[in-house]
Amino acid sequence: MRTDVRIALPSKGRLQQPTLEFLARCGFEVKPSATRGYVGTIPALPQITVLFQRPRDIIVSVAGGGVDFGITGYDVVADANADDAIYILHDALGYGKCRLVLAVPEQWEEVQSMRDLAEKARALPHPLRVVTKYRHLTQQFLEQNAVTPFVLVEAEGSLEVVPEIGYADVIVDVMETGATLQQNRLRVPQGGVLLHSQACLIANRASLRRPEVTAVAIELLEYIEAHQRAEGYFMVWANVRGASLESVGRLITEHTTLGGLQGPTIAPIYPNPASAAANPNTHWFAVNVVVGRHHLTEAIEQLRAIGGSGVVVTPTTYIFEEQPSRVAALRALLQSHNAA
Repeated sequence: MRTDVRIALPSKGRLQQPTLEFLARCGFEVKPSATRGYVGTIPALPQITVLFQRPRDIIVSVAGGGVDFGITGYDVVADANADDAIYILHDALGYGKCRLVLAVPEQWEEVQSMRDLAEKARALPHPLRVVTKYRHLTQQFLEQNAVTPFVLVEAEGSLEVVPEIGYADVIVDVMETGATLQQNRLRVPQGGVLLHSQACLIANRASLRRPEVTAVAIELLEYIEAHQRAEGYFMVWANVRGASLESVGRLITEHTTLGGLQGPTIAPIYPNPASAAANPNTHWFAVNVVVGRHHLTEAIEQLRAIGGSGVVVTPTTYIFEEQPSRVAALRALLQSHNAA
């Protein structure tokens, strides 16, 4: 049995660079090997070996148990239909967003909905030819919409050109902006979205029973969720004059909207001897609040309005909850395994 812990990351495609950037923002910078291009390390998680693979190969590796964790698109995970072997630790990493859609030629003016496509398929002299790399999801989707008969056509590379070439009628593929479909004179009929996708973190279910893998899973989730929760928030400090901590607290809560996460933090400032001697009746307090990006300017103005000065603003990197929901779900899963 393996004793090391492995994570597979995309080696190419639209998720490669965003994945590295996302992990770095979460505190898990990836260092590629200087001698082996498909291997790397994460200094913050020295027990992990990084393997770079194609997004679809990541599913195979994690499902087979050769790799413990992987980051790839949810579209690929859903199409693999491997729920018995794969557990989705985090289904919304926040990047790589796209839609898996069915697109028909623009000249098929009579096809405005999936119901229309079902009628078109029955009227064609041959089974509807659907080119896709998502065989499981496509077959399920066509059957649910009563689009029969059909045949799935395999192809490599860009699928958008296939209908124009002539060996398929429609395509099922991922779409980010829709520009490529328009360039190739394709469009999505009403009801033609199979699913919404983005990058997700997956794990091998059996591997999660190993204590060293469980520990890494929890650490990854803790930092990812804390970073995602902190995105768009700023830490704001200001010095405010007041007679007492209580008076400053009332000033803030009654005359501003600076509530922070649970409320403002207020602490007395140890006086500078020189300024204290010159102003013996003046007391200063440090006020600290966390505010969202859209309320930052308002927060600064409100602090100034109540006499705040020396306002300092810094972005937040992490906001840790008592226990993130995904960590709780993982622990519940492991408890059910132990009880079985």
